[in-house]
Amino acid sequence: MFSIDQILAVTFTLFAVIDIVGSIPVLVSLKEKLGHIDAGKATIASGVLMILFLLVGEPFLKLLSVDVNSFAVAGSIVIFVIGLEMILGIEFFKSEQDAKAGSVVPIAFPLVAGSGTLTTIMSLKANFGEYNILAGIILNLVIVYIVLRSLNYIERMLGKAGLMVLRKFFGVILLAIAVKIFKSNINL
Repeated sequence: MFSIDQILAVTFTLFAVIDIVGSIPVLVSLKEKLGHIDAGKATIASGVLMILFLLVGEPFLKLLSVDVNSFAVAGSIVIFVIGLEMILGIEFFKSEQDAKAGSVVPIAFPLVAGSGTLTTIMSLKANFGEYNILAGIILNLVIVYIVLRSLNYIERMLGKAGLMVLRKFFGVILLAIAVKIFKSNINL
């Protein structure tokens, strides 16, 4: 049923794909724009998306006549735009009047439970048991929640200059990740 080895493998794989630590500059930028991020709502929405994709991801996409590659390309475009915002300082995603909505899009999707995460979850089913994948998802959600709740502290610790440097650096990283996801999933 449960295997510590499988749970650890799934947890570390998802942690690398979600990259919540690398997303801190994006999250701080979004927090500034939104005024507040509802950590609980973002974490729950991310968890629901990940668990749904664990259970019915591939059949759901097939029902919509959308293949996994197309889903990944669409997510890469959103990530690309967020990266451009971070580097250029131009606002593409207009501020939501409702911070709760902003906690779901673009935080829960595509930053936390993006196309890479959701496709990875579907891929993990080939090698790991569903209960072990579920445990790995839950452990990652705990980490996501802690990071989201700690944004004010992280922001104070880094300062404005540190955040600006991180924002520009991770903006370039996000662009590179978006291009990689796009390139590896586009069928010409």
